[in-house]
Amino acid sequence: MTIAPLDLKATQLSPSLPSVLMGYQQRWSVDDSPLKVMEKSRRTGITWGEASDNVLTAASNVSAGGMNVYYIAYNQDMTIEYIQACAMWARAFNYAAGEIEDGFWDGEAEADKNIRTFTIKFPGSGFRIVALSSRPSNLRGRQGLIVIDEAAFHEQLDELLKAALAMLIWGGRVHVISTHNGVDNPFNVLVDDIRSNRRRGSVHRVTFQEAVADGLYRRVCLRRGIDWTSEGEKAWMDDVYAFYGAGAAEELDCIPANSGGAWLSRALIESRMSADTPVLRWECAAGFELLADHIRGAECRDWLEAQMAPLLVGLPRDAISFDGEDFGRSGDLSVHVPLIQHHNLVRRVPFTVELRNVPFRQQEQVAFYLLDRLPRFTGGAFDARGNGQYLAEVAMQRYGASRIQQVMLTESWYREHMPPVKAALEDGTLDGLPKDADVLADLRAVQVIKGVPRIPDTRTTGEDKGKRHGDAAVAVALAYFASRELNKGPVRVASSRPRRYQQNRGQRWL
Repeated sequence: MTIAPLDLKATQLSPSLPSVLMGYQQRWSVDDSPLKVMEKSRRTGITWGEASDNVLTAASNVSAGGMNVYYIAYNQDMTIEYIQACAMWARAFNYAAGEIEDGFWDGEAEADKNIRTFTIKFPGSGFRIVALSSRPSNLRGRQGLIVIDEAAFHEQLDELLKAALAMLIWGGRVHVISTHNGVDNPFNVLVDDIRSNRRRGSVHRVTFQEAVADGLYRRVCLRRGIDWTSEGEKAWMDDVYAFYGAGAAEELDCIPANSGGAWLSRALIESRMSADTPVLRWECAAGFELLADHIRGAECRDWLEAQMAPLLVGLPRDAISFDGEDFGRSGDLSVHVPLIQHHNLVRRVPFTVELRNVPFRQQEQVAFYLLDRLPRFTGGAFDARGNGQYLAEVAMQRYGASRIQQVMLTESWYREHMPPVKAALEDGTLDGLPKDADVLADLRAVQVIKGVPRIPDTRTTGEDKGKRHGDAAVAVALAYFASRELNKGPVRVASSRPRRYQQNRGQRWL
């Protein structure tokens, strides 16, 4: 079969032109993870960039990582577009390669005999690229790099992945590329499994807007021979979003559809709760902040010594500890969730702390009292949004930047770090949550919003009739984040001893 070559004018290397691959295509190509996954917007050129990497792989000898490449699409049009791109890249790289051969898959099943294949052979390496128009019944006996394109639209993707991942045993690689096709689709499950550390691999994500920011529209202008303008770029983007309409969130913004509802089931949360885990609550009356500094400090110290000190004394001294803090001042709560990590790597909550209407100075006093006395304190993650930035900063100054993460809770943070929390609850490595109605309600408040598990903007009312904003859930997520990101083994430097010192603005009891 003869396939017309692509127009090479826009792909010729020239000092006057930008890099052939855009930034996100380059980042994808240089990632050599055995299993890597791309959740992408439509028409961002990922397959085109993948073809360049596949040609380099098939044209290389074994010592340079060369191997056969098997590309699996779910329709013939995609297959032809891909093999054309491979042929173009082979010419651009000046590799000796055979003509595109048209044939059929030589599988064992009768259905495989109808799968059309397009093959490019590289005599110098002895390897080849084989593009299939649909998935074979099995890949037994094959070895190399498997590329599954638009994976979310393949039937029986689970079985296809199972066959493809078997290649990893003998040094093969698997690349999975797709636009989303629903939150319950096996592709989205694979993405969540990798983000949750249930499965090894890497995840790349390119939305349409991110691709445009990385130069996609400028590349369109280059291909079309028109001048780039910011007005033209905006109009082009508006037209693309208008074309996809209600489906734009999934097709362009990488947000799987059919999302919504509580993210954590009541049964799962209650299975990780313990009646032995107390919640320490301190609420300051209106006007407490007007009292003299030494009076507020003394009252806070009395509460800490009566409520928290006995619990801290009982913690195992050979364990390591972490802390997560969600900040609130006059509206939402401030919540601390300490975690004690045992030798079996299970993280247990010994108690939680909830502060309502507590002045800034006393919130600092509570935080320092807690962290100074936790056993082998290894790391903490503090909410650094808004007013929380003050406490996060002074904690970092006291305990060091290597032990305190100042976290801005953005959508991207929730996307990356909430799935591991759910995985830890499911497998029991996060345990001992307080058996408390408010804590349960906070965790149940987490919803999947635009494909991301996070706290919605709405508030709830707690048992004390005060407002809550999923505060305990955020603190739990921050604590588990600290235990994953800051866990660098035994602590060599002890926390500062409790001490009293003077400052120009008054006293602090620490």
